[in-house]
Amino acid sequence: MSQAITAAPEITLGRTDYGLILQQVSFEYAGVRILEDVHLAIPAGQFVCLLGPSGCGKTTLLRLIAGLETPAAGAITSHGESVTGPSLERGVVFQDYSLFPWMSLRENVSLAIAKARPAMTQAERQIQAEEYLQLVGLQDAWRKYPGELSGGMQQRGAIARTLALGSPVLLMDEPFGALDPVNRVKLQDLLLAIWSGSERKKTVVFVTHDVEEAIYLGDRIIMLGAAPGRIIDDITVDFPRPRARHALLDSREFQALRGRVAAKFHEDLIRRLEAETAIHGVAEGI
Repeated sequence: MSQAITAAPEITLGRTDYGLILQQVSFEYAGVRILEDVHLAIPAGQFVCLLGPSGCGKTTLLRLIAGLETPAAGAITSHGESVTGPSLERGVVFQDYSLFPWMSLRENVSLAIAKARPAMTQAERQIQAEEYLQLVGLQDAWRKYPGELSGGMQQRGAIARTLALGSPVLLMDEPFGALDPVNRVKLQDLLLAIWSGSERKKTVVFVTHDVEEAIYLGDRIIMLGAAPGRIIDDITVDFPRPRARHALLDSREFQALRGRVAAKFHEDLIRRLEAETAIHGVAEGI
């Protein structure tokens, strides 16, 4: 079920059939190495989950892909083009919803459409904005402002706004992490329905620290270790789609994969603690 982690460096950066290619990517902040020599190749249309504990570099890696940060070393391409900064080719959904509070839902989405398709008239943008809000189940709330909405509804609005950009790559940074369990499940299913129902599937990179969420959503799970962040496993999730939540979560195959992921994290943690103990022992002259 696992893929070779070393396969990515053999893939040419300029290939357009890959949504994203990262080669030897490293990043440091204030002299501290956050990510170390990351190789990753994601075919166009694949749903990839970045999974790891807090502080392992998941969000940093997503920001590098988005062009919001610059790697200390290595290169990143998206559909054959070098990533050198933010681009409408890569839409981002953050955990904190990031809607403009002084704008209605329709105005928020219309603003994204104006950026992506400036030739459209205002009336055309408003009609299309309402269509995207209908896609996420907010067709009756387009006049409302973010402060009048629940957290789940705000995140639906943020997803609608990002989808309105028409970006072939969708980057999501723990978008459901702040939601209650019921809304989290609803938005997971909504996201899968939108992604799978698209004529041309987007390349999705979804950051999470929730193992079950990663297995349920992803075609593939990239597990990040820590100190500094690196890929410790690359797992293909070959459960057929569409996925029936209860049947899948109760299956032996799901439990086995969840156990494998948990064991890998435990193994990585033990290795890191042993390394830190050894370094401490040398420093103390033990």
